[in-house]
Amino acid sequence: MTDGEDTQLTIDDEIIARARIHARDVLADADFELDLSALEWTVSTRAKRRAGACRWHADRETATIILARRAYDRYDWPEFASIIRHELVHAWEFRRFGESGHGPRFRERATELDAPRHCRSFTEPRYVLRCLAADCDWTAQRHRASKPVRSPEGYRCGNCGAAYEVEHAASGRTWTTASEFGGAKAALGDEW
Repeated sequence: MTDGEDTQLTIDDEIIARARIHARDVLADADFELDLSALEWTVSTRAKRRAGACRWHADRETATIILARRAYDRYDWPEFASIIRHELVHAWEFRRFGESGHGPRFRERATELDAPRHCRSFTEPRYVLRCLAADCDWTAQRHRASKPVRSPEGYRCGNCGAAYEVEHAASGRTWTTASEFGGAKAALGDEW
């Protein structure tokens, strides 16, 4: 900083600083080897449903942990800290094995760090998929109008294989075909 120059920290700086401190403390207390100097940190201002992500750069053997600013704003610190621990497990897997997922190896390490296997979405879904079979309670949430949302007749329940319906969460309108999707979208207009 030069004379007269004012440096103001941003919320993103705060998020990264808190995340780095938490990661250092977690790793100091755990039997978990991860080189923190091989981690890069960034904040996403665009993420709408994923609270965190870990990207592997094999050519540099570094991992970038991406944290969502909206999640930081909506979660209390203990829940946000659990996201950091979740992403640390991904970074460890990438560094050690060159790949990462949510399988048994991940679950074992996540348990050691008191990290969730999956992180809760911090926004409400725009669409809910619901099985039509009377004896099945399968549901799925979607934030975008993906193919299973736009054309549900081409897909099946993830549990029993029966047909499902899609509900536009804000309006309660439902559909089971692509043409019904188009009708619902047209009827809702600006409320879509």
